[in-house]
Amino acid sequence: MTQEQFGKLLNTSQDTVSLWEKGKSTPNADQIICLAETFQISCDYILGLIDY
Repeated sequence: MTQEQFGKLLNTSQDTVSLWEKGKSTPNADQIICLAETFQISCDYILGLIDY
């Protein structure tokens, strides 16, 4: 999946996804929830609070 495709999935830009990947920005709460729902994982996992 490209950054552009990923951004469209989360209603954000390719530039924002690039910043996330570089560690210069982080997704907001709504984006984390969308990620969790899209990939059927928990928000705790995304945030690094639990391991799978």
